[in-house]
Amino acid sequence: MTVNDVDQGNFVQEWEQWHREHEEVLSAPHGFLAITSLHWLSAEPTRFEDAPGTWSSTPDGVVVELAEGEELTVDGVAVHGRHDFGIIGERDSLFPGSGDAVIEVAKRGGHDILRPRHPENALRTSFTRTPAYAPDPRWIRSGRFVPFDPPRPVTVGASVEGLEHVYDSPGQVEFELAGEVHRLTAFNGKRAGSLTVLFTDKTSGVTTYAANRSLQVAPPDAEGRVSIDLNRAANLPCAYTDLATCPLPPAENRLPVAVETGERIPLERGGQP
Repeated sequence: MTVNDVDQGNFVQEWEQWHREHEEVLSAPHGFLAITSLHWLSAEPTRFEDAPGTWSSTPDGVVVELAEGEELTVDGVAVHGRHDFGIIGERDSLFPGSGDAVIEVAKRGGHDILRPRHPENALRTSFTRTPAYAPDPRWIRSGRFVPFDPPRPVTVGASVEGLEHVYDSPGQVEFELAGEVHRLTAFNGKRAGSLTVLFTDKTSGVTTYAANRSLQVAPPDAEGRVSIDLNRAANLPCAYTDLATCPLPPAENRLPVAVETGERIPLERGGQP
């Protein structure tokens, strides 16, 4: 795709819709900005201020003991007393309800965690918007997908010190930028066949969030061709809150150029409007 192939009016309108939808997910009543704490569960039953019950991580999974008068809603059913959530898969989450809140029960980096989400959390109620560069079709690149056969496990760090994530990478995305060819390791995306690319660049820590940005890439075509729209470089939740466990990019995904497009440092982290 070239700049001349882009309808400027539709391009801007579609980018604005994408940006708006991304912020709506983030700031939804039970979105990431509603998280009030991050608890690492252990074998020792523990009670937390922002969640009902006493919680523990056992060989058979996460268990909660609800005191008299306490209640959670699981799959639409009220539960009392002891409830066993079972073994939760890596990067999976359950969301039992507690009044107007939900209590996320999840596994990250091999550890069971609890993340209560309260709609009245100040980080959420004070959220206005995320600064971003003006969209520019010159940041759209044609590239190709270079598959791994078989997919390779890739270990990356996390926004939480000492935590690691392991992802199966289906391959790499190759494209040209600033006169050089770059090849970035990709992970599986949100839709079947799509790809997620985590990266940093020369703007990281200057005008964009230091740790990472994320880019969604549509499934490659039959010849492996992909379109890479760097205008849609998005912040992960760790850009807004220390209560996220976001993955960091693989070392090879550090671009030596300034990608002056996409989302910028959030206002909550001292970013400029």
